[in-house]
Amino acid sequence: MAMMQQFGRTKSVTKRSSKYVEEALYVWLFKDGGSELSVCQKLNEFIKSRKRVFKWEVGDTLKKLRQRKLYYPALKLSETMAKRGMNKTVSDQAIHLDLVAKARGIPAAEDYFKNLPESSKNHLSYGALLNCYCKELMTEEAEALLEKMKELNLPLTSMPYNSLMTLYSKTAKPEKIPAIIQEMKGCNVMLDSYSYNVWMRALAAVDDISGVERVIDEMKRDGRVASDWTTYSNLASIYVDAGMPEKAENALSELEKKNSHRDLSAFQFLITLYGRTGNLLEVHRVWRSLRLAFPKTANISYLNMIQVLVNLRDLPGAEKCFREWESRCSTYDIRVANVLIGAYAKEGMLEKAKELKEQARRRGAKPNAKTWEIFVDYYLKNAEYDLAVESVANAISIGKGDGRKWIPSHETIKTLMEHFEQTKDVEGAEGFLEILKKAMESLGAEVFESLIRTYAAAGKSTPAMRHRLKMENVEVSEASKKLLEAICVE
Repeated sequence: MAMMQQFGRTKSVTKRSSKYVEEALYVWLFKDGGSELSVCQKLNEFIKSRKRVFKWEVGDTLKKLRQRKLYYPALKLSETMAKRGMNKTVSDQAIHLDLVAKARGIPAAEDYFKNLPESSKNHLSYGALLNCYCKELMTEEAEALLEKMKELNLPLTSMPYNSLMTLYSKTAKPEKIPAIIQEMKGCNVMLDSYSYNVWMRALAAVDDISGVERVIDEMKRDGRVASDWTTYSNLASIYVDAGMPEKAENALSELEKKNSHRDLSAFQFLITLYGRTGNLLEVHRVWRSLRLAFPKTANISYLNMIQVLVNLRDLPGAEKCFREWESRCSTYDIRVANVLIGAYAKEGMLEKAKELKEQARRRGAKPNAKTWEIFVDYYLKNAEYDLAVESVANAISIGKGDGRKWIPSHETIKTLMEHFEQTKDVEGAEGFLEILKKAMESLGAEVFESLIRTYAAAGKSTPAMRHRLKMENVEVSEASKKLLEAICVE
């Protein structure tokens, strides 16, 4: 089906023919909510309907889907539009390559790149593939591809360099970043705000605070890149980490001056960073400013504020903020309740924690894995091991919200297995292993060695233990092998 591709046409969707989707495509896709399942269902309805959409709508929708990390439906939409005859610009192809990488993996993205026409293999498509390598921490591939881009004399901007510097930051190689900056300067590639920020972070990582300040001065002298609020948020965070609260607060004052557009994220960074300096008065002042700027305050803002108040040990303030959120919220978010549940548990106020958990349940917010993790930590701290095991089981049965399995920490597993050893509780240990198997493909040698010691301590035999170890592909220590001689008897 031929698609409308002219950007010169009006972007109004209120007066178009019945051949087209009645409303903006992204509105249609999010009609039944923002989950991947509901978006995919609405996308399938759109595809089956054979309704038309404007090209600008597709681009806008892909942008919104990517922002929400809904890569599979975004890729399906992009592929469907191509099949229907919508021409892809080189920029569109770069976006498609990124979606292929996120939805199907790097090998699929490489195949897509190889099959592009030579005319499309420019700085945009190369840059997209480079960014994919960097996101997957594929250092050698990223470095080699950047060298290839230089060999081809492709016009280089700050973007590929920024991607590579971010990769070095994530792989704990901040010492490589100053050389990249010097190369950019040598090649007359203009540093942007992101370049300066990642450079500052690299210097901070090696405790060169005076170097960080020199970068800020250079940025001001350059004049081509306006320092925005993110620069001062970055600087304030560096000062906080370095134990320089006064300098941090000076940077936060600059941050506020730069936040002329009253960006929500800027307010939230201010609250978080003032919280990290321990300045409760400023936290409350900025919160009032945020509430004035955003009367319909989002759950995420309340979540951030309550967490900061809890960190500052202002439990009454956190409770007051929570009650305000509870009275106004349209969706009862268990994440917000979890912050206060966690604070109660940390203070030993178990009944209040349990009461809030049930209150959230009554409001339609079921406990998630994090909720039960809070109770696991409380029960372990107070040596209530049966309740800790029960909470682990509940967390595993729920799993994480994105469909992944929740796995208890190594310390949690170790503490519980040691408890079973000390109490010679073979049944408890075996029951705990059955719970763990629901979340873990392999329990590992440490768990089985503890189980063997538990059997030995209890004076019980288990003829099948060697077979179990073989089935689990577990190799135990020499000490455990000696214990096996005693417990693996008929």
